[in-house]
Amino acid sequence: QVQLVDSGGGLVQAGDSLRLSCAASGRFFYMAWFSQTPGKEREFVSGITSSGNTNYADSVKGRFTISRDNARNTMYLQMNSLKPEDTAVYYCAAAVRGSVFRANNYDYWGQGTQVTVSS
Repeated sequence: QVQLVDSGGGLVQAGDSLRLSCAASGRFFYMAWFSQTPGKEREFVSGITSSGNTNYADSVKGRFTISRDNARNTMYLQMNSLKPEDTAVYYCAAAVRGSVFRANNYDYWGQGTQVTVSS
């Protein structure tokens, strides 16, 4: 059974940093982070291939950095210069079929980790 366990969220002030982690029970070519706020659909934040090619949402470019440790089947999201609008539940996702930017195309999800940024 495939499991994704994401962690690292918390309550921080604007301008602070956090690092999210996603530990997977298997290997995946592409893994991604999505964010979700109440009443809205999950939105693509960033994704990475097993060879290190990355994608970022425009809203996080220059502030967030995605990485992965293939030996440990773990993906990370370094979040710097956090803003109140980054407040959301962040989910890791894996096993995508089709567009990597659509949440519905992923088969596996972590349980989510809350990131709250105060002003």
